Amino acid sequence: MNSRLMRNGIIYLLIVVAVLAIFFTLFSNPLGGSQQIPISEVIIMTARGDVDRIEVRGSNLDIFTTSGENFTSRKEDGASMVEILEEAGIDPLASDVQVAVKGASGLGGLFGLLINFLPLIFFGAVLLFMMRQAQGNSNQTFSFGRSRARMFVGNSPSVSFSDVAGVEEAKEELEEVVEFLKFPERFTSLGAKIPKGILLVGPPGTGKTLLARAVAGEAEVPFFSISGSEFVEMFVGVGASRVRDLFDQAKRNSPCIIFVDEIDAVGRRRGAGLGGGHDEREQTLNQILVEMDGFDVSTNVIVLAATNRVDILDPALLRPGRFDRRVTLDNPDVRGREQILKVHSKGKPLADDVDLEKVAKQTMGFSGADLANLVNESAILAARRKKTVITFDEFAESIDRVVAGPARKSKVVTEREKRITAFHEAGHALVAFVLPNADMPFKVTIVARGHSAGHTRYLPEEDRHLWTTAQFEDTMAAAMGGRVAEQLTFDDITTGASDDLEQATNIARSMVTRYGMSEKLGPRTFGKREEMVFLGREITEQRDYSDKVAQDIDEEVHTLVESAYDAATKVLTDHSARLAALANRLLTIETVESDEIRQILGADDGPGPDAPQTATSPSPA
Repeated sequence: MNSRLMRNGIIYLLIVVAVLAIFFTLFSNPLGGSQQIPISEVIIMTARGDVDRIEVRGSNLDIFTTSGENFTSRKEDGASMVEILEEAGIDPLASDVQVAVKGASGLGGLFGLLINFLPLIFFGAVLLFMMRQAQGNSNQTFSFGRSRARMFVGNSPSVSFSDVAGVEEAKEELEEVVEFLKFPERFTSLGAKIPKGILLVGPPGTGKTLLARAVAGEAEVPFFSISGSEFVEMFVGVGASRVRDLFDQAKRNSPCIIFVDEIDAVGRRRGAGLGGGHDEREQTLNQILVEMDGFDVSTNVIVLAATNRVDILDPALLRPGRFDRRVTLDNPDVRGREQILKVHSKGKPLADDVDLEKVAKQTMGFSGADLANLVNESAILAARRKKTVITFDEFAESIDRVVAGPARKSKVVTEREKRITAFHEAGHALVAFVLPNADMPFKVTIVARGHSAGHTRYLPEEDRHLWTTAQFEDTMAAAMGGRVAEQLTFDDITTGASDDLEQATNIARSMVTRYGMSEKLGPRTFGKREEMVFLGREITEQRDYSDKVAQDIDEEVHTLVESAYDAATKVLTDHSARLAALANRLLTIETVESDEIRQILGADDGPGPDAPQTATSPSPA
């Protein structure tokens, strides 16, 4: 940095000197200007007595006349002005002419010297500038092959394991790695070897990068962080060179950890893209494979990688010896969601009515990133409403914002569309309330959010990982409840049920082709889902069944959807009074929640089933 400033200072100094020299050259003459006359004219004027004083400055002559005029002239180099006058018959001693010899000033001599060397100075400065630019480009060129990994070292971590919640098993695995780096003798005394690599696998937002940052904070060893996309450039061989440079740096700082985020950017299955084995990405992957498990097995370097597409990674990258452990992170359960909410609510003023356990039950299917966004949205809403604490109302509104988007209160809706939407959403809620295996409706609203004119939120009684046939059938019936309510009430249907029809159809097709829940076709699967990565990502289905079976599949899907439609029709026909009551209540206050839903829909048959707190129902298919 200092050398660069010095070089810049020299260049600027040369430029200033050149400018001053040019300025001195242009403005060194007197401001009034003088007429130049030949030396012979000077002698004639002196003989007539018109010259008062002659000043000699080297070869230059300044002539001052008795009338006050000024002239300049030049004489031969080495010739004396007194001798020139004497040869012309003029005695300087006898005449009134004063001849004064003036020496050149030091400043003038210096500027004269600079003027003489001005072209050389100018071209030297240009040459120095060009050499500096060439040197900078050369450094940039040779730096293409260097790793761009960021190195973190420090004993004061910004993120620790205490900041990670909801993934206890993954934390245990990585805590063990940190202990291995801190106290290797505890493991080596039993013959244990340090793992070469750990692969963090999970959907987006589950905390893979956060866990890596926690490892960096807890390990107290050098931590190199890089993204998979930073290896590959437009130049051939740069990715492999960067991999080599990264591992060279890691070996010099071992023991250490290398974290590669989104490793699927370079770790895709080989032979699937253009270019064959000469593809730049494949060359980079080959170098990673060699560095992780080549001939040099004595390195004390752990590679930590994260991806949400483990299905497309190359098998050679996943085998033991390269990635010895695969840590899976999934969306947290209700206890994990509560812990995550506590972590992100730390330091934020919460009102007494905020129950994080209740919020956790309302957020089934949320990832860690969704929960962090939920808490932040709640704080923003509280600030927007000029509150000093975050209340439960902000959390409830934020859940709707995360699920369906912000409310579009300015949207102009006609009374007819508003009435259709109210009966549509009431149909969903009533069918789900009556059928025993459907999720309980928790919130029904006709406030437009995102692309929907209204929505119904359901609350499963508990986190669900397995689905039964009865649950699928009742869920499809609840999805068809909106369309059936429109047809029964208005004797017409609208486009508002398009998403509901798609959901019901997807559930029915999955029941037949993936889960073997068809009595006619039996317990088997149909079709194999494959991903084509030749010219981009494209999921296709390989048919392993005949055309007759395909027709049977279509008939079974149609039968299941029709059966769900009939079930919804029966429920809404038998409980039309409840449907009208809930729809009219929605037209009055726009949003109806749990207790009031139970009060309205359970009016005919006594109190409805106990409604747990809340959550959004995930798509079973």
